[in-house]
Amino acid sequence: MTFRLLVVGSLMLGLAACGGFREQLGLTKQSPDEFRVVSRAPLTVPPDFSLRPPEPGAPRPQEGTPAQQAERAVFRNSAGQPTVVTQTAINPNRSPGEQSLLSAAGAQNAEPNIRLLVDRETNQINAESERFVDLLVFWNDQVPAGTIVDPQAELRRLQENAALGQPPTTGPTPQIERRRRAPLEGIF
Repeated sequence: MTFRLLVVGSLMLGLAACGGFREQLGLTKQSPDEFRVVSRAPLTVPPDFSLRPPEPGAPRPQEGTPAQQAERAVFRNSAGQPTVVTQTAINPNRSPGEQSLLSAAGAQNAEPNIRLLVDRETNQINAESERFVDLLVFWNDQVPAGTIVDPQAELRRLQENAALGQPPTTGPTPQIERRRRAPLEGIF
């Protein structure tokens, strides 16, 4: 009996050292993800007591999304409406400092298709980096497109066509066949 208790106790101690077993028993600390934590607006007493109390689970109207909170912090827009710089004039609801910053940055002359231009430039950069990554990963140069013409055989073919009075396009163009490299060729 005591031997069995001793064996069971030693097995439990051995399993307690395993990380997965500790998680199953809830012995490890689960800390929250600091990038997903969002601060909540403080509770305030409304100035009008005739308002209905909020319903449980309803979204808080004073909070908004994190994007709206950031916009309110930067542009002091308490209404939560997106502030858009138009082509004609700067929004008069902004402070003089914001208006001068936007005019100095040239916000009135903003390119309407800027997203298309940025996407095009990003695609070009990505295509260049893919070629670089392929070179690093596969350790060999890309095979150039097209075929390689054998110059000596082509000269003979053209001379024969001229001697026989045939047009230069008669007959197949002689090509040099590329030899496939072995997977480890050129490494050592």
